[in-house]
Amino acid sequence: MFLIQTLVGWFVLPSLAAQVPLGLSPDGKPSLELGTASAMAQPHSSVNPLDSDNLDRSSWQLDQSPPTNETGHFVFETVNSLLQHWPNTRYRNGHTMVPGVIPKGTLLYHGAVNDTIPTVPEWTATDPEHSVLFCQGSPDTGCWHLTLAAIRPLKVLYFDGTSAGNTLNGTLDTQDIIAWGELRPDWRFKEDQRLMDLCKWGAPYAVDGYVRMEMDFEVMLCDFTAGLEVVSWSHLASLVEPVSTVPRIPNFLLFRMFEAMQAGSWHNRYPGDTRINLDLAGIISLYDTTLAPSLVGSRDGQERCDHGIGAISSADIEAVRRSVSRTLKPDQGDISGIDWKTLFRVIVERYSERFDLMDYLLNSENDTTVDRALKVHVQLRVMLTPYIFHSTVPPSASHDSSNSWATPVFKACGTAHTSSIVSYISSLNLSERLLLHAVQETTREICRVITKMWASGVLAGLDIYLPRDSTPDAAQMVRLMGSWRQELSALMTWLDWSVWVRCRPACGPEEMCYLPSWPVNVPRGRRPHHPPHRQHESSDIINASFPDNLPLTHRLLMQLASPQDDDWRKPQPKCISRVAPYGF
Repeated sequence: MFLIQTLVGWFVLPSLAAQVPLGLSPDGKPSLELGTASAMAQPHSSVNPLDSDNLDRSSWQLDQSPPTNETGHFVFETVNSLLQHWPNTRYRNGHTMVPGVIPKGTLLYHGAVNDTIPTVPEWTATDPEHSVLFCQGSPDTGCWHLTLAAIRPLKVLYFDGTSAGNTLNGTLDTQDIIAWGELRPDWRFKEDQRLMDLCKWGAPYAVDGYVRMEMDFEVMLCDFTAGLEVVSWSHLASLVEPVSTVPRIPNFLLFRMFEAMQAGSWHNRYPGDTRINLDLAGIISLYDTTLAPSLVGSRDGQERCDHGIGAISSADIEAVRRSVSRTLKPDQGDISGIDWKTLFRVIVERYSERFDLMDYLLNSENDTTVDRALKVHVQLRVMLTPYIFHSTVPPSASHDSSNSWATPVFKACGTAHTSSIVSYISSLNLSERLLLHAVQETTREICRVITKMWASGVLAGLDIYLPRDSTPDAAQMVRLMGSWRQELSALMTWLDWSVWVRCRPACGPEEMCYLPSWPVNVPRGRRPHHPPHRQHESSDIINASFPDNLPLTHRLLMQLASPQDDDWRKPQPKCISRVAPYGF
């Protein structure tokens, strides 16, 4: 359901990083060599991205950072962000497809201009605040609003990112390679055809619909009579104000636009929109470099906000389509039963708030440097307590620059969440091995950094359980705090968890924290010059100073906000009013 199609029905609005392929070396072990011929040539179905040896990395050196081209942390944060509005607004270009189920009894909503229930694939919303934007009709005719209920589980495929945004930036790319087998940015407004072809493609796998996100989440249904029943089919009073002779943005548009966005914000954070249950054992990610090696070079040196799949090869597109088909086939017998969602969440919950606190302490000036260093070290000690063995003792002198005495702590921490899973890795399918790799790489780097910080604190005399002969001096603490500040900042930047992106200070009672979103905040230069459907002009509504070659709908949206390109490329949180005027 895309907004542009909605608004034209009203009479007032007539009409960071390249990736290292996880290939296999000749002996069957994972190889991290970039662009090897064997890694590039193997089809995805025959590649084993991980095996048990991957747990025991060739090195557990505290000074060895992850490869520059590592992608495990991208997969990790993607999984941690699925069906959450906030992170998928930050990073609009989706790279992931996940099969799922909408449970029996779930309500879906559809706004319409007449009293005819759709007989072709159409859009529904998960919240009525979103669907009423599509309830089109004048004050004389009113509009129609349909509420449906699932009478059986509905099989769906979810596209992450702002996948309902009709942009040229890549928001539709994962859908297009499934529907059409190629990227078609020039067809970004062919929504009816896109949905029709997605449904045709998914029919052999009994796919009932597709889940996307714009201001809120939507479900594109292939058949309104399959697995659904009508709860209500209501003839509503029109949402449109009487025609005004004053050129302005209609209040109803601002009001309804905001309410749809506020409904989407209910799903900003974990657990996201809980009306769709995703099967992570079927996840397909374009960050999986054994699946899409052609994308490796295109992401070299790029920030994540600039990642896209525009450079994907035809061979990789076919591999992706085969992989998605495989995950949608019924009666898969290669699923381990691991609760991946909980595993990822446990890791985020264990570290996210502590890192936030440590970041504050490291940058605060409320206490002396020594006091703040002691507080930070306490946090490090608490996180590592389950992994500090009785035999863990630092050398009497500080000659061990590699801190090898702390290596067992690092390794125990870095393997704590995955060692048991590796013991039955043969039962994991390809998607689950990708998930395992994401957890391994993410926890390894977390534990490397915090172990290194803790060990340096021990040697500086900050650990009461492992006392040193000398007491720390002020100059040493200043150097230590500076080092810690850099190490933690680099780790948090590498992890890039959206849980840390929020309005600071917090918004007031009449405000909400907001990220620039599709479609309101699209920069003017990127707004489409041709409407997706019929257009009508009205001099009573639009200011004549706007460009003549833009359709009415887009010129109205341009009046809502005038962001800079950087605000769109790298959205930053801000407080906006929950009552008019909103301040998008």
